[in-house]
Amino acid sequence: MEKKNITQLLKGLEFELVQGNLQQEVSDVQLDSRKLTDNSLFIAIKGNALDAHRFIPKAIELGAKTILLEDIPESLVDGVTYIKLNNTGQAAGLVAANFYDNPSDKIKVVAITGTNGKTTVVTLLQNLFIKLGYNTGALTTIENKINDEVIPTKLTTPDPVTLQYLLSEMVKKNCSFCFMEASSHAIVQGRLHGIQLTGAIFSNISHDHLDYHGTMKEYINAKKRLFDTLPKSAFALVNIDDKRGPVMLQNCNAKHYSFALHTMANFKGKLIDNTFEGIQMEVNGHEAWFQLIGSFNAYNVLTAFATASCLGEDEISTLQALSELKPARGRFEQLVSPKNIRGIIDYAHTPDALENVLETIKDIKEDGERIITVVGCGGDRDKSKRPIMAKTAAMLSEEVILTSDNPRTEDPDEILDEMQEGISPTQARRTQVIVDRKEAILKAVEMAEPRDIILIAGKGHETYQEVNGIREHFDDKEELYKAFQQ
Repeated sequence: MEKKNITQLLKGLEFELVQGNLQQEVSDVQLDSRKLTDNSLFIAIKGNALDAHRFIPKAIELGAKTILLEDIPESLVDGVTYIKLNNTGQAAGLVAANFYDNPSDKIKVVAITGTNGKTTVVTLLQNLFIKLGYNTGALTTIENKINDEVIPTKLTTPDPVTLQYLLSEMVKKNCSFCFMEASSHAIVQGRLHGIQLTGAIFSNISHDHLDYHGTMKEYINAKKRLFDTLPKSAFALVNIDDKRGPVMLQNCNAKHYSFALHTMANFKGKLIDNTFEGIQMEVNGHEAWFQLIGSFNAYNVLTAFATASCLGEDEISTLQALSELKPARGRFEQLVSPKNIRGIIDYAHTPDALENVLETIKDIKEDGERIITVVGCGGDRDKSKRPIMAKTAAMLSEEVILTSDNPRTEDPDEILDEMQEGISPTQARRTQVIVDRKEAILKAVEMAEPRDIILIAGKGHETYQEVNGIREHFDDKEELYKAFQQ
């Protein structure tokens, strides 16, 4: 990347030069002091858990010559340029965009926000547009991709510097489109600043992340901020079966479009048939078969179709390509045992998502087939949903096993105690608590009879279990496969 001076990087921002030279050249932009080299620019952000101002001395020691900060240190180092900003977190995306030559001006970026369905929709869209002949990038909870190249990720939405870097790499590889998840955290923290969006999509909202946002109102407002900042040239596509869909369009300058299964909309879908092999739908008057399963995936397919239409693609070509696509990893992923026990691995980690998956299974299964659900709740996350998750599982399953799901720094037993508060005395008779997730999966398989259905919910694509800050390898699909072979 060509070096730039500080003045170029601060274009569009209000700032105060505390010390130094605005013509100072910058070799790269970093938020992580451990990645700094000579002539780096270090952005000190005040996070919820960590204030990066404490790492400024280390950043200078490692070679940073420019520091963007909010609080001026008591002593300044000679030869270092210090720039004061009101909010470094909100500015980081613009600085990174300027450093990487504003890549979103050269690629069409479409962001999707909502509680459930983001990863599946982004995955569908990337695979769809590759089939339609385009080089395409994707940023998801599972992974970041540039065409077939996989770049691992730990965040639903990357930090603003990484985000601009990835977009610049997509531009280098001649990508026409980037489809990305926009989490509520990322929107509030300004990680998307500096990105010129071609479009934004709203899928749905249900109970999640209240540990961060505090109230549902604030959570909804966080999603809405994505639409409030869209330019007139962009499109806003919302699910109006969700009552918050129309809310997203209030005071939104972009072109408005809607999709729905149960309401009149610009893009209308109807679920005709639902099986463990796929769904048959009518989409804008055309019938088609898709390899995804469940009414919630009917929304995901419809969202992908509507997005492609907003981007000018032919309806028939889009439906043909969509019919060939498979679900994202860890989303209603199925295994069948030699004894004809069906296992389903799904990322459902919110009450609404869990209910959607279980209702889909109940709709498809035949009389006499039991649902055995293995589910837990993550530590250091929204505690209020724990009893609701357990209650949902108990209401819609014949047997329930409550277990660990990334306890992080919390005591797994305490998490499970909180989950059990949602279980009635009657439901408790068919609910077990097994802290060890591997043992819980084994127990579910031991309990199952031919044609029963085991749902392992919460982790989906994840290949780790995080306990006390340490991530150890753990894959629900692997564990289920091994249990099926015993």
